Amino acid sequence: MRKNSTKAMAVIGSTVLAMGMLAGCGSSAEETTAAATTAAATTAAEAETEAETSAEAAEETTEAAAEETEAPADLSGSISMVGSTSMEKFANALAESFMAKYPDVTVTAEFVGSGAGVEAVTNGSADIGNSSRNLTDEEKAAGIAENIVAIDGIAVVTDPSNTVEDLTKQQLTDIYTGTITNWSEVGGESMPIVVVGREAGSGTRSAFEELLEIEDACKYANELDSTGAVMAKVASTPGAIGYVSLDVLDDTVKALKLEGAEPTEENIKAGSYFLSRPFVMATKGEIAEQNDLVKALFDYIYSDEGSEIVKSVGLITVEQ
Repeated sequence: MRKNSTKAMAVIGSTVLAMGMLAGCGSSAEETTAAATTAAATTAAEAETEAETSAEAAEETTEAAAEETEAPADLSGSISMVGSTSMEKFANALAESFMAKYPDVTVTAEFVGSGAGVEAVTNGSADIGNSSRNLTDEEKAAGIAENIVAIDGIAVVTDPSNTVEDLTKQQLTDIYTGTITNWSEVGGESMPIVVVGREAGSGTRSAFEELLEIEDACKYANELDSTGAVMAKVASTPGAIGYVSLDVLDDTVKALKLEGAEPTEENIKAGSYFLSRPFVMATKGEIAEQNDLVKALFDYIYSDEGSEIVKSVGLITVEQ
C-alpha cells in the first residue's frame, strides 16, 4: 500500500512538473511573439514617420520651386535704357530676349551716347544708363552705380583696300595725334591718312583716348555721332582709319592687328590686345535698391541665358 502511494505521488509530481514546464514554454513563446510584434510595430511607425517627413520635405521643395518659378511670371511694366550707341546691338538683343520671356514687360532703349545715358539715369529720366566706358569719379560720387555687364574690344579699322596689316601702339597714337599723316610712314602706300572718330561724349571715344592716353589731343578729320556712321565713313573713304566696337565688325571694313594681336576675344582675355573697355549698365544706386523689374533684368543678364546673349553679339562675359 505504501509502495502504491509512493508511486502515485511520483506520477502526480511528474505531471505537475510537466505542466510547469509547459506553462514556462508558453510564457516564453508569448513573450517572444509580443516582442517581435512590438518591434515590427515600432519599425512600421518609424517608416511611416520617415515617409511623412520625406513627403513633407518634397512638398515644401516643390512649393518653393513653384514660388521661384511663378514669381517672375507676374512681372509687368516697363524698363527704360538710354545711352551708348556702341551698346545698341547688345541692348536690342537683351530687350528682345527679356520681353519674349516676360511678355507683360516692355523694355525701351535709346542710343544717344554714353554721357547722355549717364545723365539720364542721374536725373531720373531713365532706369538704366548704358555706357561703353567706366564711370568717372564725379558720376560715382553722384550715386551712380557702375554695373559692368560685358567686356568689349575696340577695333581699329581701315577701308578694305588698305595694305597695312599691323600697327604698334605708338604708331596708332602718332596717327591720331597728327604726328604721322601718311600711310607710307607705317609701311603702306603713299596716301594721306583720314582720321575718323566719334563725337565728344561718346563712350567709345573716351575709352579709346584714355587707353592711348591722348585725351583732347586727337586731330580728327571727321567726328561722327554713331558707330554705324564711323563704319560707313571708313568703308567708303580711301585712306580712312577709325575705331569701332568689336561686335559690329563686318567685311565692309578691315580690322588691323595691334602689336601683332588680332582683335579677338581670346586675345583680349589673354591681355595681348590692349584696346578693350567695359559695357556698363549704370543705375542710380546699387542693383539691390532698384525696383523689381530692373532687378529681374540684371538677374537675367548675369544668368546663363544672359551670358549666351553676351556671347551671341561678340562680347566677352563677366562674373557678377
